[in-house]
Formats: sequence, structure tokens, C-alpha cells
Amino acid sequence: MKWVGALLILAASTWLGTAASRLLHERPRQLRQLKAALRVLEAEVMYGHTPLADAADRLARQTAAPFSELFARFAAALNAGETSAAMAWEKSLRAVWEKTALTQGEFEVMLQFGATLGQYDRLTQQKQIALALAHLEREEAEAVDHEARYAKMAKSLGVLAGLLLVILLM
Repeated sequence: MKWVGALLILAASTWLGTAASRLLHERPRQLRQLKAALRVLEAEVMYGHTPLADAADRLARQTAAPFSELFARFAAALNAGETSAAMAWEKSLRAVWEKTALTQGEFEVMLQFGATLGQYDRLTQQKQIALALAHLEREEAEAVDHEARYAKMAKSLGVLAGLLLVILLM
């Protein structure tokens, strides 16, 4: 019975380490997805002269989860016409953010970006998108660095913490 408990403890701690490593791996991937989505949004608004709600609806179909849900909620809120674009963006962002692997820094960048949506002319909007992309580039570089440093360590730490706990309990 002791051995079964020891194996369960070891499996649980290994799973926790792997989950932490997976989050570190997901963050740079999701940042790349978000940057690609913002570039598409920029192209739709600047060169396609697409209304913001239609552009968000197209982005919802083109991007992967969780950002497809973000843009779908944003498009639905804009089409409902209940709030401003900034408020619709903030509500959509808050509703979807927990499903991402992104951090508070990225959340602040996206909130600041959303505050400018629909407020300016096309040229100024393009500059705001470029500013958000520059911030996300910096965050992505940091995320890649964190992944390289800590992903393997998180897996190893999960296994080693489980072994330590098993040894202490035996």
C-alpha cells in the first residue's frame, strides 16, 4: 500500500512539473498568435477599410483558441452596439484572459491597445497597433528566455520534489 501511495505522489508531482513547463511553452506561442492577429487586424482596417466589427469577426474565424473567442466576443459586442469599442474590448479581454498562458504585462498592453480602438483615424490606429506589436515583441523575447531557462527545470523539479516527498514519508 505504501508503494501505491508513493507512486501516486510521484505521478502527481511529475504532472504538476509538466503542467508548469507546458505553461512556459504556451506563452511564446500564444504571443506569436496574438501578434499575427493584430497584424491581420491592421491589414483589414488599413488596407481593406473593413469596419472594426467585421474585421474582428473575420479574425475570430482565422485565429486559434483562445484568441478566436476573444475576437468573436468583441465582434458580438460591437454588433450589439451596447458599448464603445474600448469597453467591448475590455469585457472580451477579461472574459477570455484566464484561458490564456499570458501574464499581467501582456494583459496591460492589450488593455492599453483596446482603449484606443475606434477612437482615432486609420493612420493613428495603425501607429497604436504598431506600438502594441512592439510591446508584444518585447514580451515574447522575455517569454522565450523564460521558457529556455525554466521549462526543463520545472519538469525536473516536479519529479525531484515528488521523490523528496516520497523519501520523507517512507
